[in-house]
Amino acid sequence: MNVTEQRGPLWWHAHIFWLRATVYGPIVIMPKQGTPYPFPQPNSEFNLILGEWWNDDAEEVVKQGKKLGLPPKMSDAHTINGKPGPLFPCSEKHTYVIEFEQGKTYLLRIINAALNDELFFAISGHSMTVVEVDAVYTKPFSTESILIAPGQTTNVLVRANQAAGRYFTAARAFMDAGLPIDNRTAIAILQYKGVPNTVIPTIPQLPALNDTSSALTYNANLKSLNSPRFPCNVPLKVDRHLFYTIGLGINPCPTFALLQAHYSSLKGVFTTDFPDRPPTPFNYTGATFTNLQTTQSKLPRLSKIAFNSTVELLLQDTNLLSVESHPFHLHGYNFFVVGTGVGNFDPKNDPAKYNLVDPPERNTVGVPTGGWTAIRFRVDNPGVWFMHCHLELHTGWGLKMAFVVEDGPDKDHAVRPPPKDLPHC
Repeated sequence: MNVTEQRGPLWWHAHIFWLRATVYGPIVIMPKQGTPYPFPQPNSEFNLILGEWWNDDAEEVVKQGKKLGLPPKMSDAHTINGKPGPLFPCSEKHTYVIEFEQGKTYLLRIINAALNDELFFAISGHSMTVVEVDAVYTKPFSTESILIAPGQTTNVLVRANQAAGRYFTAARAFMDAGLPIDNRTAIAILQYKGVPNTVIPTIPQLPALNDTSSALTYNANLKSLNSPRFPCNVPLKVDRHLFYTIGLGINPCPTFALLQAHYSSLKGVFTTDFPDRPPTPFNYTGATFTNLQTTQSKLPRLSKIAFNSTVELLLQDTNLLSVESHPFHLHGYNFFVVGTGVGNFDPKNDPAKYNLVDPPERNTVGVPTGGWTAIRFRVDNPGVWFMHCHLELHTGWGLKMAFVVEDGPDKDHAVRPPPKDLPHC
C-alpha cells in the first residue's frame, strides 16, 4: 500500500486472545499534505469503533467456558466507542454523541472491534455512501446499512441534509445460522448543532438478525475503484490453486515461535504438508460431523508457498457442526475477493462468474453461511503468515492455519534478521 496515496483506518489488533476486547483505537494512515480523496471532500471526520462488552474479566469468561467444556458466555452488550447507549442502564453517561452541522459532509471511519459478532450498522434518516473498505478505496455506492465483520473497516460519507434534530445510529449482530448470539443493539446519537438534548431521536431500520439477502446484496456491491490512480491489480494467471474447507475442530498449538523456527531452519516445530485440498471430498454443506472421519497431526501443518507466485484460495464453509458465516483474515497480505456463492463450489461453472475486473481488495472477508468465497493474491511478502477466522471463539477452537512464504532472490525480499534483544521462547 502506498501510504502517500491511500488513506483510511487500519485496525491494529494484537492476537492476545480475549484481551482484544480491551484494545481500542485505530491507526489512521494520512496522505501527504494536499493529496485529495478520490471522492467529495468531507468537512470533518469521526472514528466509530464497534465492540463488545463483558461485565466480567474477558479472560476469566473464556477460562470458565473451557472448564465447563462449553462456549464462553456471550457478551453483555455491544458498544459504539466503548458506550452501549440508551437501551442499557446509565444511558446518559454511556451514550456516544456525534455533532453534525446542517449541509456539511462527514466521513465516518467504522471499525468492527468485536470479538465474535458480525454487525449491521445504520443511521436513522440518513443514507451512507461507502467509499473505502480495509483501507482500500471502493467505487462509491449508497446504502441504508452496512455489514461489517470483526477486523474489517469501512469508511462512509454522510451528508447532514435532514431536518435539524437528533438521530440514532445503531449496531446489531448478523447471524443467519440459528446459533446463540448477543442480539442487543448498541446505539449512539447523531445530533445536529443547536438542537437541545430534550428532542427524542428517531430509530433506524436495521436489517433483521438473520437477513441473509441484505448481507449478500451489500457485499456484492463492493468493488475496487480501479482508476488510473488506484488500479486493481488482480492476478489473472494463477500458479497455485488451493481449496480449503472451513469448520471447527482441534489443531495442535505450536510450542515454539513459527517465524523464528522458519528463519533458523529448526526441525520438529512444524511440517509444510498442509493439504492443498480436502484429502476426502464430501458434501461440504450437507454432511454432519458423524459422516466424516478426521485425523490429528502431532505438529502444526503449514502450507509452503513460492515467493512471487500467484494464489487462488477457495474457502468453502462446511456443516461439520453447523453451517455458519466465518470472517477470514490473512496476515501480511491484501487479497482480491473474486467470487462468492451459496452452497458447494462448482469448479465447472462458478469460475466463469468471477469478477476479474474490479473485485474488492480486502484483508478480511466473510465466507457466507453454507457457501464459499474465492480470493486471489500475489505472494510477495516472505515469512510465516497466520490465517484464521476473525471470530475469536473460532480461532481458539482451531479455525486457523499459517503459510510459509519462501524468501525472494535477494536480501530486500527476504525475512529480516531478528533484533539482537529478541526474547527467546
